[in-house]
Amino acid sequence: MIDMPAVVESVQNIDWGQVQSAVEDYGPAIEIIKKTWSRESFREILSGHIAVPDSVINEAIADRISGDGNVKSLTVTSRKNGRLDLLADTRSAGRVELSGTIDAFVHDGEHSYMTYHVRERALKDHGLMSWFFSRISLSMTERLFGHIELSDDLPTQIHGNSVTVDFHELLSQSDLGKTSLMGYSLMDMVHIAKAEPHDGYVEFQTDLQVPAEVRQMLVNILLKG
Repeated sequence: MIDMPAVVESVQNIDWGQVQSAVEDYGPAIEIIKKTWSRESFREILSGHIAVPDSVINEAIADRISGDGNVKSLTVTSRKNGRLDLLADTRSAGRVELSGTIDAFVHDGEHSYMTYHVRERALKDHGLMSWFFSRISLSMTERLFGHIELSDDLPTQIHGNSVTVDFHELLSQSDLGKTSLMGYSLMDMVHIAKAEPHDGYVEFQTDLQVPAEVRQMLVNILLKG
């Protein structure tokens, strides 16, 4: 359990008049905020670290797989040594297993991308790799940015054994990307510096990049009860 006395104090000292005014002035933004961040996930964001279990990531991946496509199943497993393993069952290539590291996972207002480096074997089918990692990267972000509709042309670059997926433009077209609170884009509020696999979950290093009054408004909205 994370000890967050500053957050608790903020909750105890809520200006309920401000909350009511915010509901009237920023109703649509508040609905998206509540839909995107639970009380628990927002507390973790405030703490600077949010843990996303493999089960949550894999459920999101499964929702992005059609029953009649080439890929029948795709799952990831986080390891305590920092590896992220991938297991897929495909119609064209059969069983595909990969193990690698997340060399970069960045969202900073100008860039949103993940770079995964495959260890111990060469990448062959670039089309399949693009398919895999576009879905993995988006599924990993859902707890931070909500559901993002997949695009067929999500930019993906493969150099050697490294796959980089750029989801910034796609994120900007989401509900979060199109909405602001007190003049600040919801999409740009949460920055991600890195993502690190652990045993059964991926931990994201986060930073809430907003002025104090916007931070307080978010605390009032999400941690009031």
